[in-house]
Amino acid sequence: MRFDLFFQYACMCARAAFLKLALLQVALLWLALPSLALVVASSASANAAQPASLSRMAEALRYPTVSFQDKTKIDYAQFDAFVAFLERSYPATFANLHVERFSKYSLLLRWPGTNSAATPVLFDAHYDVVPIEPGTLKDWPQPPFAGKVSDGYLWGRGVIDDKLAVIAYFEAIEGLQRNGYRPTRDLYFSIVHDEEIGGEAGAVVLTAALAQRGISFPYMVGEGGAMIEQTPWLGERPMAMIALAEKTYVTFSLHADAEGGHSSMPSADSAIARLATAVTRVHENPLPPRLQSPIIEMLDVLGAEVGGVQGWMMRNLWLGRPFVLNALGDIPANNAMVRSTAALTMFDAGVKENVIPQRASAKINMRLLPGFSVEDAVAAIKKIIDDERISISTDSWGQSPPVAPMDGEGYARISRAIQEVFPEALVVPGLLVASTDTRHYQRICPSIYRFRPFQLPMGDTARIHSTGERLATASVVKSVELMSALIKSAGAP
Repeated sequence: MRFDLFFQYACMCARAAFLKLALLQVALLWLALPSLALVVASSASANAAQPASLSRMAEALRYPTVSFQDKTKIDYAQFDAFVAFLERSYPATFANLHVERFSKYSLLLRWPGTNSAATPVLFDAHYDVVPIEPGTLKDWPQPPFAGKVSDGYLWGRGVIDDKLAVIAYFEAIEGLQRNGYRPTRDLYFSIVHDEEIGGEAGAVVLTAALAQRGISFPYMVGEGGAMIEQTPWLGERPMAMIALAEKTYVTFSLHADAEGGHSSMPSADSAIARLATAVTRVHENPLPPRLQSPIIEMLDVLGAEVGGVQGWMMRNLWLGRPFVLNALGDIPANNAMVRSTAALTMFDAGVKENVIPQRASAKINMRLLPGFSVEDAVAAIKKIIDDERISISTDSWGQSPPVAPMDGEGYARISRAIQEVFPEALVVPGLLVASTDTRHYQRICPSIYRFRPFQLPMGDTARIHSTGERLATASVVKSVELMSALIKSAGAP
């Protein structure tokens, strides 16, 4: 056999086979082009369908405006960048409203009303956020500062606390202006940068300036409250909670001293053991629960809706008090409504594994019910610890504002706005179990109501200041509509 002829023939066959394969691939690609175009078009359509308000909210989360207790760690360049983002995203608001800066990073906006004689109303919000706890970053389903939409949620630190409110304000103001709206009374918006660390450079400075100008407000809308879903009382019906009060913030610092030394010769006394005993006593002996305003008013409204024996007990606490307290105590979020709480948050002792420390320290953060003073708390904690060798000091944010009236103008206007957008919701008074910077506004505002325009399942309240903070995208979009209603209600004659 002539191998040269065989080789030529084999090459010719290979070339033919390759050509057929190439032609087949081209044909398949040609047939697939319409489908590929459809996929691209669908993707583009999906991106285009994403509301601009959601996109801007997502972008707001990408600025890590973190307030650290150690202020030397704060990256203020991010705060500057965030304000620049607001100016770029909401040109009409910055062009038509009177905007001032305080302490470089806090903003005060005034929207002039048509009637200069009418009393103004204040809305507040903050754009600083708490840090991510070291070691927990891997537990976030989405990166905390990526501002990512996934699985029907917008994920990120600050989406609930409190950047949604900031963006909802600006979205609502910008949209209302496009529609030719102007309030009857002046509306003020304080957008501060340090609420998470006390508000000394934000709310304090801002309110001092307003007080100096003789400006005060009959009521204001602050942080707290929300459209709470999936509650044990109402099931799927949303509960719109307007918080009439908030708890007082106080931190206890506990210290124990003992002889130190080499770990090979431990003594009977130990600073760590003594302090551990003290904090364990606090942890295992919560302060007694108590029903008081505004929780009594909340139970009255809920009881009328729930009905039956349970509803009757909620409305007739002279008999139902022990049953109601027991029921509320089963859920941490509800338990905090009826109890001054103590949370063990920090413990520090030792410098080396083979050295017995001479000092151990711990911090207990307490949130006190309205009417329960810091002095009351000190006395209670000392009694629980029952060890004079433990030194105790306190750092308090001061007394919280008094309980706002349920029959006041502010409550009525906020309620009307909620019912306009969510007619199915049950509006109830409530208590914010956390603490905010609203105490600084007391000097210029007697009645402070706390409400945020988002829908939040009760189970997701645990995500605030924690891992996996998120908000449903539908809630983010709807918040602009509700915020617009709140602003129009406040701005009405």
